[in-house]
Amino acid sequence: MEREASASASAVARNRKVVLRGYIDRAPREDDMEFVDGGDVALRVPGGAGGPAVLVKNLYLSCDPYMRGRMRDFQGSYIPPFKPGSPIEGFGVGRVIDSTHPGFSAGDFVSGMTGWEDYSLITKPEQLRKIQQSDIPLSYHLGLLGMPGFTAYVGFYEICSPKKGEFVFVSAASGAVGQIVGQLAKLHGCYVVGSAGTDQKVELLKEKFGFDAAFNYKEEPDLAAALKRHFPEGIDIYFENVGGPMLDAVLLNMRIHGRIAVCGMVSQHGLTAPAGIHNLFSLVSKRIEMKGFIQSDYLHLFPQFVDDITKHYREGKIAYVEDMSIGLESGPAAFVGLFSGKNVGKQVVCVSQD
Repeated sequence: MEREASASASAVARNRKVVLRGYIDRAPREDDMEFVDGGDVALRVPGGAGGPAVLVKNLYLSCDPYMRGRMRDFQGSYIPPFKPGSPIEGFGVGRVIDSTHPGFSAGDFVSGMTGWEDYSLITKPEQLRKIQQSDIPLSYHLGLLGMPGFTAYVGFYEICSPKKGEFVFVSAASGAVGQIVGQLAKLHGCYVVGSAGTDQKVELLKEKFGFDAAFNYKEEPDLAAALKRHFPEGIDIYFENVGGPMLDAVLLNMRIHGRIAVCGMVSQHGLTAPAGIHNLFSLVSKRIEMKGFIQSDYLHLFPQFVDDITKHYREGKIAYVEDMSIGLESGPAAFVGLFSGKNVGKQVVCVSQD
């Protein structure tokens, strides 16, 4: 009876979509994606769904750099490529319209992998998480309490193994992951410096997020010298988000037994010939541990992460900034802007607030 009440068999709605036009081997452009009218969709899980499924109305969509890798025809990654002509996929927050899964009911708010469209049929609902209504905005479950926040949490605590008083450097520090890493490091009693690409972002790091210092890397002709200026005793922990020349400069400034958590390399995403690294011998001479990681390998820690970050946020110990684009049609521009640093904070697309 509950399901019968949740969706009328005759109820339909228009389903707009953002689809990938074709695979690319360069930095993404807006015209690589197309905003289309997908026609009517029945507001009900179809009978032939092949198992329990959930129909959601998408409210907020996340723009994340890893999605660039899914725009290539490359099967060797940890996540498969998008399908040309089909909606782009990413993390989203939505409201359940209809469900044949016992764990979800109409009206529930959920987060998880969804499509860039108004309505998505989720055929693997076990991958969804039910959001408990609270004082925290729904969109924050795409950043602060979502994949970027969790990436910061496991990267800093599990990969970096921080100790109080250590010197921490975060690149792309005003982004979705970096802003949280820096604040966790401060809460842990570390000295924290971040880099960003505009003076506005530098001020944000110092004034909003409480970094001890920050600099605009675009205004530094010598990155190694800039890091030496900010870390005269060297760097214990580097949270790597950009790669390229910044990584090379950091290697020269690491301390003995330093740790580097490789989260991403956004400067290399659009290059067909990625920049080489020249100072890797520092790994040997300074006995540096450098490790890449994917947050999904640590999902057993997710409940602990939610509890810890929620507590910090409610106590005013963690600030959070998101950059909200309004309307599904704004999605392509919002996503492309990630790769030139247009966003200030976590980039989110608001599809609907209904």
